[in-house]
Amino acid sequence: MSMDLVDEIYKITEQLPRNEIFGLSSQLQRASVSIPSNIAEGSKRSSRADFRYYCLMALGSSAEVETQLIIVARRYSNIDVEYAMNLVVRVQKMLTSLGKSLKPTTVRQP
Repeated sequence: MSMDLVDEIYKITEQLPRNEIFGLSSQLQRASVSIPSNIAEGSKRSSRADFRYYCLMALGSSAEVETQLIIVARRYSNIDVEYAMNLVVRVQKMLTSLGKSLKPTTVRQP
């Protein structure tokens, strides 16, 4: 799903004016690519704690994307960001759940 978000972000950035190439376009693309990249990197790490750390990094990047999409919607009302926003929310929910499942479990001592 995070890869679908990247695809959608690239579609949106293609609609932005040329003066945004080094601004919103670049920021949106880098932040969106960071999400699946961090998930992939974390999944190949040697511990659950490392994987959780990278999931939290991906969650942070998703918050960046969300904020930048709000900016796009406010500045360029002709660009539809609704589908991308829905994807961001879904990715955030999945990352939150995954992060919780990777928390270390505490064992109670008798």
